[in-house]
Amino acid sequence: MADLRKIIIDDKEIEVDPAMTLIQACEQAGIEIPRFCYHERLSIAGNCRMCLVEVVGGPPKPAASCAMQVKDLRPGPEGAPPQVRTNSPMVRKAREGVMEFLLINHPLDCPICDQGGECDLQDQAIAYGVDFSRYREPKRAVEDLDLGPLVETHMTRCISCTRCVRFTTEVAGISQMGQTGRGEDAEITSYLGETLDSNLQGNIIDLCPVGALVSRPYAFTARPWELTKTESIDVMDALGSSIRVDTKGREVMRFLPRNHDGVNEEWISDKTRFVWDGLRRQRLDRPYVRENGKLRPASWPEALAAAAHAMKGRKVTGLVGDLAPVEAAFALKQLVEGQGGKVECRTDGARLPAGNRSGYVGNVAIEEIDTARDILLVGTNPRTEAPVLNARIRKAWLAGARVSVIGAAADLTYDYTHLGTDRGALDKASPQEDTIVIVGKGALQDADGAAVLAACMALSGRMLVLHSAAARVGAMDVGAVTEGGMDEAMDGAEVIFNLGADEIGIAEGPFVIYQGSHGDRGAHRADVILPAAAYTEEQGLFVNTEGRPQLALRAGFPPGDAKENWAILRALSAELGATLPYDSLPQLRQALVTAVPHLSQVDSVPRNDWQPIARGKLGTGDFHYAVNDFYLTNPIARASTVMAELSANARARANAPLAAE
Repeated sequence: MADLRKIIIDDKEIEVDPAMTLIQACEQAGIEIPRFCYHERLSIAGNCRMCLVEVVGGPPKPAASCAMQVKDLRPGPEGAPPQVRTNSPMVRKAREGVMEFLLINHPLDCPICDQGGECDLQDQAIAYGVDFSRYREPKRAVEDLDLGPLVETHMTRCISCTRCVRFTTEVAGISQMGQTGRGEDAEITSYLGETLDSNLQGNIIDLCPVGALVSRPYAFTARPWELTKTESIDVMDALGSSIRVDTKGREVMRFLPRNHDGVNEEWISDKTRFVWDGLRRQRLDRPYVRENGKLRPASWPEALAAAAHAMKGRKVTGLVGDLAPVEAAFALKQLVEGQGGKVECRTDGARLPAGNRSGYVGNVAIEEIDTARDILLVGTNPRTEAPVLNARIRKAWLAGARVSVIGAAADLTYDYTHLGTDRGALDKASPQEDTIVIVGKGALQDADGAAVLAACMALSGRMLVLHSAAARVGAMDVGAVTEGGMDEAMDGAEVIFNLGADEIGIAEGPFVIYQGSHGDRGAHRADVILPAAAYTEEQGLFVNTEGRPQLALRAGFPPGDAKENWAILRALSAELGATLPYDSLPQLRQALVTAVPHLSQVDSVPRNDWQPIARGKLGTGDFHYAVNDFYLTNPIARASTVMAELSANARARANAPLAAE
């Protein structure tokens, strides 16, 4: 670590890293500096001038604290530490002047602006501005941009902080936004009027300090002070991004990111952010029983009795879907195995080794990617499987990391060495001690999946398995697996208890009990439907792709007669005469933690013992990616009209003819 340097800020002496900027040093001293353009995860622009401070003994003018480092300060008389003042008359006058300039052309839109109540410009005008304006000239107007169906623009409000340009260029890795013109003609625009081609674009809504960029689906639906805010976890991919769920009454109105340096920093994908309308549509809100080939509404006692009658004395298989919390997978395992049946969570056919956590999770934490020097991607396209993780790989690449890919070529937003598309390329790859190998689920789904995994583990002692289902690692942790995988589990099954597994088709023959939140593929095939809560409607434990247990908290209640997942399984066990030994969620969690102790380490990454798998014979053929359509990977997303529009736009963009054709 660099030698610390003493600095005096507002008569308070502190020691800081000399590479820090003054704005960071002030934050470390507990002093808030107003800012519009500065953001700690973006490059420094230094163009809003709101963060001005006074450097004692320096030039007789205020300095931009975001663009000046501590090491640039000259010591005081006789070697005394340099002094900075953040609230002197010079600074107050400068801030009032900057705010007055910013408001010259800003429209008085606050009563109808969607940013009202959570607007940086509003807050800082109150704190640092004056209560009148000396300008009477007409305000300038700017044409709005069409950035697509997610981001609504009101560019007359723009204060040219360039946060959106820096985010799309640096983090998202696209080059469709920029600034043109000078002076009064300066404006943020998109290249040739293009819409944004990124599944991280919604983050510019959070970054915009004014109401120039707002959420199109959320616009004019609620004010921030009307919303109840719940901190939770996202399940749209296996990353487990930290989110905030904002509800109005019983309805989810929006999802926002929460800062978590170890997982998602402060970004979330567009699917995570805009999928909330899928929570309202195609919901299962009452039990159903199939009679004479048709589903009819039923009461809970009827539905549970029909399910119990079907299960008694027959071969039962339980399938754990992609969005099931760990508690539900654990309860299903106990219920089905208590009836002499089998349980399987690897519904995609991935050859994940049961009991070997280093084989189905790996031993690399997500934040270790930041400092990686070599990264090898095998059979994965992280841009569609985990966009926020892909941004992290891009961040490592910008810092000098070398990225290699084995699999189909794709635009990952960074340069990489393409080693090949098939198993042969993996066989030829040479072992590297410090390389982080990231293995996609698509590489493990074929018959030689175990051999592929063994080959990846032999390449390096550092590996991360990139899952695409939020429930998979947790279900593997509780042992919801059958020796021999899906083939063995489904062999001879007379009754299938489907816990939200909507990504697979079930052939005719077995009696199907479906428990889930949406009327998707699983419900269409079902003989009994048990309506369950979605991830925002119950407390649930999820384990992300690096093996970190995380808690999703309840933000609302399930619609109609739908119940919590674990409670349905507990009620069914009583109907079967094999009552599960817990009557509440805390009791269930106690049993869960007793069986799997590391699940008690919420929000920490347990260390996994490295257990390489014996090398097998690799097959032939190219690797296929696990996710083909980023926007339609689960029942909630498929019920969302926003996701349907984004999926159609992505297909149209992919099939657009080139100009030369």
